[in-house]
Amino acid sequence: MTACELCGDDAGGRYLCHRHTVKLAARLADLPTLYDEVGQCLVPRRSGWGEIVATRGAAGPRSPIDEDILDTVNWGRAAEVMRLWRVDVQRVRWPHHAPPPPPADLSSDCRWLAMELEWIVVHYPGAGDLDREVRELEAQARSVVGDPAPRVQRLGTCVAVTAEGVVCGAVISRLPGQTRLACRWCGYVYASAQDWARLQHFQPAESATPASEDAAAAHPSHA
Repeated sequence: MTACELCGDDAGGRYLCHRHTVKLAARLADLPTLYDEVGQCLVPRRSGWGEIVATRGAAGPRSPIDEDILDTVNWGRAAEVMRLWRVDVQRVRWPHHAPPPPPADLSSDCRWLAMELEWIVVHYPGAGDLDREVRELEAQARSVVGDPAPRVQRLGTCVAVTAEGVVCGAVISRLPGQTRLACRWCGYVYASAQDWARLQHFQPAESATPASEDAAAAHPSHA
C-alpha cells in the first residue's frame, strides 16, 4: 500500500489520494485569480504597478502600501515559484526536453501543472511538496484578499482588432471592482470609459450579462 503523502490514507499506489488530488486541482485553477486580486488590494485603484515608488530607507512619508507584503506576496513571486515546479516536473517526465522558455506566466504554468496532475500524483515524488507550496501560496494570498476568494465575472469576448486584422474574440473576465484589465490573448488593455462601452456594445445580444453592464457602469459619466 502507498499512503497519501498528505494524510496517510491509502492512495492506491499514488503519491496523493483522490481527495487531495481534487483539492490541488482546484487550488491550481484558483491561484491566478487570487493573485490578480492581491494586485488589486496592494495597489491603490488609481495607480498602476509602474507608479509604485519604494520608500524603505528613504526620507519622507511612507508609502500607504505594506512593502513587506508587496515583496513577498505578489504575482511575480507566485509565478516564479510555479514556473520552478513546472520546470522540475518536465525535467522528471521528459528529461531530454529543454525547459519551458521564459517569461514565466502564472496562469499558463498553473494550467500546465493541472493538465499534468494525473501523471504527477502517480509518478512525481515531489507531488506532496508541490501541494504544500501551492497551499502556502494560496494562504499568503488569502491573508491579503480575505476568504472566500472573489469570484471572476465574465464580461464577454474581446472586441479588439489584432495585427492580423481580425477580432480577437478571447473571453474577457474581471474581478469585482476591477476597472483596468488586459486581454490575456491579444494584450489589449481595457481601461477607459470608451473601452468598456465598446466592449459592451459589440457583444452579441444573447451573451449580454449583468457583469457586462456593471463594467460599463464603472465610468457612469461616459456611459
